[in-house]
Amino acid sequence: MNTTASTVSGKGRFSDISLKNVLIRNSMVLVLIVVIAYFTYRSARFATPDNFLTILVAAAPFALVALGQTLVILTGGIDLSVGSVIAASAMSAAFTAVRYPDQLWLSAVVAIAVGALVGLVNGLVISLLNVPPFVATLGTMTAASGLAYVIGNGAPINGVPTDYGNFANTAILGLTAPVILMILGFVLIWFILKHTTFGLRVYAVGSNRNAATLAGVRTGSMLVRVYLISGALAGLSGLMISSRVISGAPSLGQGYELDAIAAVVIGGASLFGGRGSIWGTLLGLLLIQTLNNGLDILVVPAYWQSIIKGGLIVAAVGIDVWATRQRRP
Repeated sequence: MNTTASTVSGKGRFSDISLKNVLIRNSMVLVLIVVIAYFTYRSARFATPDNFLTILVAAAPFALVALGQTLVILTGGIDLSVGSVIAASAMSAAFTAVRYPDQLWLSAVVAIAVGALVGLVNGLVISLLNVPPFVATLGTMTAASGLAYVIGNGAPINGVPTDYGNFANTAILGLTAPVILMILGFVLIWFILKHTTFGLRVYAVGSNRNAATLAGVRTGSMLVRVYLISGALAGLSGLMISSRVISGAPSLGQGYELDAIAAVVIGGASLFGGRGSIWGTLLGLLLIQTLNNGLDILVVPAYWQSIIKGGLIVAAVGIDVWATRQRRP
């Protein structure tokens, strides 16, 4: 009889531990569900298909930046330049569209090329000169921001051909081009990180750069490629944003770098590198964009939105840190 009671008690403890582990592993999912439930309760406008699409459209350009930031942070770096790269790429694309209205494809090439060039500079400075990523990208952030203003002589670029809006406003099966790019981007980067040697090397560099070098990984080359990808994705994001409003403005992309970092960290990535996932970045992205959308629907003043978002980010990171400690044996 005692043996039976002991067995039942053991099964109960095992079930409790299993449930606890499931809750810990999915802590960010639970936070997102709570946020969605709250906004659904407060406003009937929130939980509608149209509003869901609105969240996806708003998230798409930001998602491209977050994907690049994920790769950078996994290597133990950080890219503060992406917000300014968005502005410089958007201005470059709009300027090209005004000069060559019959060759709008050239605007897309220019936008991505400008972003990739800044990313290349970041990677070379960090890998060859051993400049800390924070300092290197802080410098290119300032330079790219200045470049955006130089391109437009300190003013937005208007008079862009109407067809320029096709980049961002064309819909396929009810989804706009940026949303489709966002979905494809998440799938592609997930595949690269999970099923290619490039992905394994990204994690290796972030976990221990010296050990990765001794194992034969060309860490300098990896860093250059990661920052180049981050810059190119930021350039593509700039094209999408400027295409959506059919103009260019040197202030586009402000704050995107901080939101992108927040999304990656909220998703469970370590700022020291070597830990994180695309799934986590997606959760962090959805959490931030859902929060932005819900607070706008409730007409919460901008200054209160900043306080609420900041508090939620701190809380979310705290939950993730606690969850990580709980998972350790």
